[in-house]
Amino acid sequence: MYETKTGPLAGFTVGVTAARRADELIALLRRRGAAVVHAPALRIVPLADDSELLAATKELIGCAPDVVVATTAIGFRGWIEAADGWGIGEELLARLRATELLARGPKVKGAIRAAGLVETWSPDSESLAEVLERLLAGGVAGRRIALQLHGEPLPGFVEALRAGGAEVVVVPVYRWMAPEDLAPLDRLLDAVIGGGVDAVSFTSAPAAASLLSRAEERGVREPLLEALRGVGGGPSVPVLSACVGPVTALPLQAHGVDTVQPERFRLGPLVQLLCQELPGRARVLPVAGHRVELRGHAVLLDAELRPVPPAGMALLRTLARRPGWVVSRADLLRALPGAGRDEHAVETAMARLRVALGAPKLIQTVVKRGYRLSLDAGGEVKYGETPAG
Repeated sequence: MYETKTGPLAGFTVGVTAARRADELIALLRRRGAAVVHAPALRIVPLADDSELLAATKELIGCAPDVVVATTAIGFRGWIEAADGWGIGEELLARLRATELLARGPKVKGAIRAAGLVETWSPDSESLAEVLERLLAGGVAGRRIALQLHGEPLPGFVEALRAGGAEVVVVPVYRWMAPEDLAPLDRLLDAVIGGGVDAVSFTSAPAAASLLSRAEERGVREPLLEALRGVGGGPSVPVLSACVGPVTALPLQAHGVDTVQPERFRLGPLVQLLCQELPGRARVLPVAGHRVELRGHAVLLDAELRPVPPAGMALLRTLARRPGWVVSRADLLRALPGAGRDEHAVETAMARLRVALGAPKLIQTVVKRGYRLSLDAGGEVKYGETPAG
């Protein structure tokens, strides 16, 4: 395993679309060296102002459910706290004590018990699919089932219960809406389309859907999808879509975007997955006696990270496509963002690139022809090993 003096995500830029727990995710990424572009794709409707949650709570108090499915700890706690604020907390708890209470996982069990309640059952897998399987196996026809949501609608779950004959009451805790300030989201869209980020992280399906929806509003959905797929007008290497779990990935996969997901649907494993995936995609070349690894906005030269301006990275990536071969100034000019027609721009960007790298012999000037990477004789071009850390 290749050892670096920097974090495993140093030199990479990650977009974060989360609203809730964004600070925690950003801290985890930065601790591992990543640059972060934060663009909340959603905002949360305050519980005290949520008329839909109040209406659902009153409906359950007025007509008792047979089963209540609690899906998230923060959502269940928020529901109880909101009911207390409305002055109907004790009535809600009384209803919940008299019903079959199913908890999706251990965190939800903890929230249930903190409220003075006891769950009837909880799956070891923490999977809602197993909860659904148990309900359907026991028969749901004629039963009244309340489903506590946390931002995601779970249509498949609800439809399966209704198809089995159940009456389903959805309890929409923490509903999502589009952000009030769309500027950060627009900046992230521009960065994805322009190759300014290496990965985008998603922690909820509504966030992924919101990003796609905003792209459509701006008329840039196809360029966004091309960037995420790595085809058409997008970057040759797709911008990585890292999702916390399979439900979160569905809106992207529906548009033909490949996603990666950790085995455990948590923020920590999501960051660990990025630490594996991004360095594994970096191109590694043996040049002029050095190990050169091309990362998003930097070069790992041997074990030292060297930040490189965007124009310099564009030149370097163009040279790296055919390492050891001469690339003409005209071809390099086409690779420069907004360079126009003056080949002098190539010379200026090349000079800055050499300064940034601190090793001028990496790139050789071939008089009247162009530039080439000084690839070591017999050197093998490959993709990065996963760095330690």
